[in-house]
Amino acid sequence: MKSPDSDRDLEVEATEALKVARSMPVGSAKSEALKKAGLLRRAADARGIIFARRGQPPK
Repeated sequence: MKSPDSDRDLEVEATEALKVARSMPVGSAKSEALKKAGLLRRAADARGIIFARRGQPPK
């Protein structure tokens, strides 16, 4: 059985990775960081963590 804490950690890690990637200057390093953030977010989504979309009310 999966731990709720590990799901939360994955969500936090994905959010932090995206924040760091957005603050980087344009270039290949930023592209790689954005890819990593996307992979983390998809992994979190696969575990059932739902991310809110910007500008849209929650369901």
